[in-house]
Amino acid sequence: MSTLSKVFLFTFSFASWVFHTSAELQTFAHPLKSDGSLSFLVIGDWGRRGAYNQSRVAFQMGKVGEKLDIDFVVSTGDNFYDNGLVNVQDTAFLESFTNIYTAKSLQKQWYSVLGNHDYRGNAVAQLSPVLGEIDPRWLCLRSFIVNTELVEIFLVDTNPFVEEYFTETDGHKYDWRGILPQKSYISNLLKDLELALRESTAKWKIVVGHHAIRSVGYHGDTQELVTQLLPILQENNVDFYVNGHDHCLEHISDRESPIQFLTSGAGSKAWRGDTHEVNRRGLNFFYDGQGFMSVQLSQTEANIEFYDVFGNVLHRLTASKQLYSSI
Repeated sequence: MSTLSKVFLFTFSFASWVFHTSAELQTFAHPLKSDGSLSFLVIGDWGRRGAYNQSRVAFQMGKVGEKLDIDFVVSTGDNFYDNGLVNVQDTAFLESFTNIYTAKSLQKQWYSVLGNHDYRGNAVAQLSPVLGEIDPRWLCLRSFIVNTELVEIFLVDTNPFVEEYFTETDGHKYDWRGILPQKSYISNLLKDLELALRESTAKWKIVVGHHAIRSVGYHGDTQELVTQLLPILQENNVDFYVNGHDHCLEHISDRESPIQFLTSGAGSKAWRGDTHEVNRRGLNFFYDGQGFMSVQLSQTEANIEFYDVFGNVLHRLTASKQLYSSI
């Protein structure tokens, strides 16, 4: 059996690995490497049929993915521009995903959340298992958990939190099927997330959403997330909050907790020079060009690197933990 066939066979086996925690968020188990470590890439705001340097970013992802022997890829949303997918037969899926991320190292599971541009199309199409039949790498749900025991990654659909998508749509029609009523949906999601975070025994906790909690990029902070989501993350010892939405790469330290805010939304079109002067305190790194991020985890250390479209490492973050928790 070829390596690629083994990858796809492994991917299809995920369906039997799905289970529920006591919360309502679906959990997918993903194995660690034989030495107990894990590595993955993070890319956001990418789906443009190869344009705006998407193909060049994908090429560098392939090289870094091979070097790090990555286990999977995480997408922070805005997977298909400008208005998501029309349906499960939309050729944009192949033209922006399958035909772009062709490197051998990228033939791994992709865990994806939805972005606001995805909601402007047929959001439900991206959640369909039909896409997984077309390309077995694809797995996209609204909110779910990837559990490796070493780390739990909590992928959260942040779109329903943003009030302007309901009140000031600028002529866009959002696909809110399965979301309404909004307030009940958000309340239930926050309860489920809080319970899952509290019950987690993983060494590392990472939360992924499309929208930034803290950002100096074009969109800046998402106030609804600052008010409703951030306190839950702070109270439950989350290590990293990872997002896209702003088309940049950045690293900001929280002012009130050890949380590090990491933006990887530079998968294709970047916004040169569009920054906010707020939240400069805690800013460790900002880059307004295209690129992506890598994460390497062990029991004692997290190594995160940001890369530009040429594969250069622009910024590194290292975090350490004790091998055993103190009693």
